Amino acid sequence: MGSTSAHSNEGLGRRDLIKRSAAVGLITVPTMSFLASCASSDSGGDEKVEKGKTSAKNPLGANETAQLEVVIFNGGFGEQYAIDAEKRYNTAFPKAPKVKHAATEKIQSTLQPRFNGGTPPDLIDNSGAEQMDMGVLVGKKQLTDLTALMDAPSYDDPAKKVRDTLRPGIVEMGQFDGDPVWIMYYAYTVYGVWYSQKALENLDATYPETWDDMLAVCEKAKKKGIAGWTYAGKHPYYIPFSLYPMIAKIGGAEVLDKIDNLEPNAWKDPAVKTAFEAYYELFKKGYILQGTPGLDHIQSQTAWTKGKALFIPNGSWVENEAAKTMPADFNLAVGAPTGMDASDKMPFGTIWASGGEPFIVPQKAKNPQGGMELLRIMLSEESSKNFTSQVKSLTALNGGTDGIELTPGLKSAVASLDKAGENVVNPRLQDWYVKLQKEQIGVAGLGEMMAGRLTPAEAIKKIQGYADAAAKDQSIKHYKHQ
Repeated sequence: MGSTSAHSNEGLGRRDLIKRSAAVGLITVPTMSFLASCASSDSGGDEKVEKGKTSAKNPLGANETAQLEVVIFNGGFGEQYAIDAEKRYNTAFPKAPKVKHAATEKIQSTLQPRFNGGTPPDLIDNSGAEQMDMGVLVGKKQLTDLTALMDAPSYDDPAKKVRDTLRPGIVEMGQFDGDPVWIMYYAYTVYGVWYSQKALENLDATYPETWDDMLAVCEKAKKKGIAGWTYAGKHPYYIPFSLYPMIAKIGGAEVLDKIDNLEPNAWKDPAVKTAFEAYYELFKKGYILQGTPGLDHIQSQTAWTKGKALFIPNGSWVENEAAKTMPADFNLAVGAPTGMDASDKMPFGTIWASGGEPFIVPQKAKNPQGGMELLRIMLSEESSKNFTSQVKSLTALNGGTDGIELTPGLKSAVASLDKAGENVVNPRLQDWYVKLQKEQIGVAGLGEMMAGRLTPAEAIKKIQGYADAAAKDQSIKHYKHQ
């Protein structure tokens, strides 16, 4: 998600607005037309370019004279990192025309007609509020298998395959059923509760590890005229960035696996009930910034950076996305989700971290080898360091931070990963079932609960209904943890 992100990046400008109620309908319509057209589109555009000769410098056999076309999601991470990598591509293939580059926040509406017509670009950063449903793309065989990229020599060390240079879980995230790798998640996102260390210190408080402590900090802030929390009210699918790992902390990671697998009554697990009731308590006690349900991601982040609220659920793209309004002495930090108490099944520090910014090569791309070669370049140490320096986020490359002065937020994210150790969770709903996660669980479920229009019990019942309907829907492909 990334800029999910969520997204996107969902925020980014990482994510365009997803409006409630009526807007949910507006989003649903193009999504369904996209699915239908993906299923039926056989009209091909121009033929694929002829594959080039493979060599040590060109292991994927990219055509050295062919045009390469790239579309980037213009969100929290911007587009410059991709432009820089494209320049390296043109240096490697000087006979090829300059890479054709475009950036947009509206991925689906921009690219849907091209998928329909069989003329998609060669490489797409499929992120943002208008992210194309990757579960559907995989199910409808619209993507190129990236296994050749995974097995190619890495850019910096030909003795290592690309797959062997990636952070844990990146390859698996790109797989849906079996061995093919359909998606290359380029960013590595740490999700959690973001805050200003300075703001906490001004309250003579520390980051809370138990929910009683969380409520106490929020009460202390309230007495100073500061809200405990805000969030992207118009994109309430940001709430799970801290809520889902809290559920895992309380009841174990297997609870999230059951939710991902769409198992019957998965949402009725006691850990879900406990976590929902805890978050609802923030609303009931008046610890949510007034007006939050009407704020988008940028507005909520701006209120937060201006000191109107202590905590915000978000991803590590927020450091770059909110940079314009973040004071120099803000001292950005991320906290692992606060748990309930010592009875939790997982330790404090349990956090959600995973690949973000999903890159895809369409099955009908003219120059798929070129698209994969650009990804190989992006996964070099030079490109990785460039991305991290520019946008204050880690990449999928395992390492790539040597010699870089880490910003406060990035330093905190790295420290959080170190503290988590093996206690890192990676919910897959946002990859496998985009509509379920964003429009139904997020907007219609959690968004309504946090606005006080649903009780936790009502929200759980509603969300379980959505999950059951998705499980029974034979028009979508279903996935399960292996």
